Amino acid sequence: MTTTLRPTEPLQHSAAGGRSRVYDICVNSRRVGSVRVATDPDFGAAAGTVDRLWVDEPDRGRGRGTVAALAAEEVLRGWGCTDVRISVPADATAALGLARALGYTERSRNMLKELADPPPAPPSGIEARSMTEEEFTAWAAAAQEAFARSWIDRGVPEDQARAKAEASHRELLPQGLASPGTAISVALVDGVVVGTVWTGTRELEPGVSAGYVYDIEVAAERRGQGYGRALMLLAERVAREAGESRLGLHVFAGNTPAIRLYESLGYRTTHVNSAKRLI
Repeated sequence: MTTTLRPTEPLQHSAAGGRSRVYDICVNSRRVGSVRVATDPDFGAAAGTVDRLWVDEPDRGRGRGTVAALAAEEVLRGWGCTDVRISVPADATAALGLARALGYTERSRNMLKELADPPPAPPSGIEARSMTEEEFTAWAAAAQEAFARSWIDRGVPEDQARAKAEASHRELLPQGLASPGTAISVALVDGVVVGTVWTGTRELEPGVSAGYVYDIEVAAERRGQGYGRALMLLAERVAREAGESRLGLHVFAGNTPAIRLYESLGYRTTHVNSAKRLI
């Protein structure tokens, strides 16, 4: 039997030059599933995504998903993409195994926590306040550069990494500190800044939103002293006061100290994000 992809719609074009298309997965013209192929709007036209890959229950375990994923990669090659990204639910054991078998490497995780009520009290000796406009100017430039560098250090081409960082800040902070739903907090000990945390609201899936930690940074000379935990507890309090009952975040693979911290605070991994080069 032959497994192929059959378009279900015309090729879609975005205003920014992106492309996407949904395909049926077919076996001898019989539909057995579907998959969406797209260029990544944040990383640029050279980066692609394969998502919503689904094989109907009766046809699983027969290699349909493997062939469909490889065919989707061929579509992206035809569009000029050099990289492909996927995001797999953490509890989808078979899909995670397929991703590893096809050569995908984990780059990051999405994590989520159900928040307690009332929110945690500030740790003893730590004060918190909102970031000032003067502080924001320096912070924004440094945060964008650090975000881009994190992707570059994990093998993402520099132009794609910087495009992602610029797009994220442009989308999430269109009005700087006055951007709707934005809260950037500063933690101080004895009047000295020891770290910052940026929180807001994010749509985790269509129609489902939650509080979100976009960035957390402990001053270099203060690391290893428990301030990362204090900032995360501050983020929980800000989210609860904003009416959110859950708090999500994104953490890069290999950042073991951060992952251990989040797990110790009750966060669970919801999705594993992986990537591979298209040769």
